[in-house]
Amino acid sequence: MPFDPDHLVCGVIGAGAMGRGIAQVAATGGMRVLLCDSRAGAAQEAKDFVAKLFARAVEKGGMTAEAKDGVLSNIEIVDAPSAMGPCNIVIEAIVENLDVKRALFAELEGIVAADCILATNTSSLAVTTIGAGLKAPGRFAGLHFFNPVPVMKLVEVIDGVRTESWVGDALMAIGRRMGREPVRLKDAPGFLVNQIGRGFTIESAHLASEGIAGFADIDRVMRDVAGFRMGPFELMELTGLDVTQPASVAIYEQSYHEPRYRPVMLMKSRYEAGILGRKTARGFYDYDAGGKPVVAAERPAPAARPQSVWVSGAEADGSAALTALLRELGASIESGATPSAAALILVTPLGDDATTCAVEQGLDPQHTVAVDTLFPMVKRRTIMTTPVTDVAYREMAHGLLASDGKPVTVIRDSPGFIAQRVVAMICNIGCALAQNRTAVPADIDKGATLGLNYPHGPLAFGDLLGPAKILKVLANMQRAYGDPRYRPSLWLTRRARLGVSLATPDA
Repeated sequence: MPFDPDHLVCGVIGAGAMGRGIAQVAATGGMRVLLCDSRAGAAQEAKDFVAKLFARAVEKGGMTAEAKDGVLSNIEIVDAPSAMGPCNIVIEAIVENLDVKRALFAELEGIVAADCILATNTSSLAVTTIGAGLKAPGRFAGLHFFNPVPVMKLVEVIDGVRTESWVGDALMAIGRRMGREPVRLKDAPGFLVNQIGRGFTIESAHLASEGIAGFADIDRVMRDVAGFRMGPFELMELTGLDVTQPASVAIYEQSYHEPRYRPVMLMKSRYEAGILGRKTARGFYDYDAGGKPVVAAERPAPAARPQSVWVSGAEADGSAALTALLRELGASIESGATPSAAALILVTPLGDDATTCAVEQGLDPQHTVAVDTLFPMVKRRTIMTTPVTDVAYREMAHGLLASDGKPVTVIRDSPGFIAQRVVAMICNIGCALAQNRTAVPADIDKGATLGLNYPHGPLAFGDLLGPAKILKVLANMQRAYGDPRYRPSLWLTRRARLGVSLATPDA
């Protein structure tokens, strides 16, 4: 680093929600901060906002008055970028417009010292493209924070094609100085976190658009079965489709229409209709007068029970897990090689749908119901029927699997159920990022857990469920759909076949 890390001067241009947050964490990290905005008075408003946050923290005992005054004294309001001459680093947090950003950095080149780092907080534009016209693109990089900056600990350090290694090294140190957890990656559409997030939101939208389950059911399954804090549609309601949809389109287009990121008409049509989520009081959910989403209660579990149950052994692990649960529920389990004529037939596919199981295993599709056993069946169970499953047999399966009070979600036939599909896509995108050397495995997982609040990173999730099982889910979905969006990445395929962790680096 060509400057003293203990005496950093950090310029922040743009005093909106992101800029003021960056200024706050930089000042808290002991840096002198020069803050400006093109709108007169905006920078002072941002400092006043931070001052109010600190005042509340003092009232609650979270910081001392002396500490508050010290941090606020680190933030200096300046009139324009022309005042950024003393800076060791300047971070841009202005409008997401390529021409405007390029013009700003071209101006800064004539103001700051030759060893001053220039960084963009862009979330959707390519770092390399923004810096391509600079006289010294080697000192230019991405430093992508997440909103709200003081709360979200992650920061992405993005090396453009021409970024010199010392710049990324310095930004990693600066990120830590700001109290963030930095991850290092090379320039890519959507960077790291936004690519991983497409698996959660876009795949869920595909499920809904195919009529497999409703928004509330998909959210319930992803919370209770897969362990996410929020369901995908709850998340999109919170962030707003005016944020999610353009980001999804940008990643798809910048990646030359990579099928894994293919957007969904369901999201596009709602975005264009202005049905954006909480901010419009209407989205995937309707809202009451108090602003709370209106969610219909789940249907009570039926009282129906089967006289006997036959469990397919085609998936050994799934069969064993389901059989153990059925014994706890007191079911009468048939032990024959084939089911009796009246038995409820339960199958446990990985990536296949109920129809495929019934046809390929020679089972009566009217008596067949599939159960998702890839995840622990502790908080919620998911079952799906073939298009011709007898309603009475569906009710028997539902009633039996809910007989201990656990909720059961019933969905229409789908390769991969709900949780299998979504988690497999998240895992596959993470593996593709590793294969492309966008980031190292540890940073890929850190990005997902800190930037997205996922219960596990993509690679750790795959290891937890079993790489071979994730590979099977994807391969079977690709076979069913004939769609390259489900093709397994080579990183995943090789490690699953070798029986090693998905975090295993190449020798």
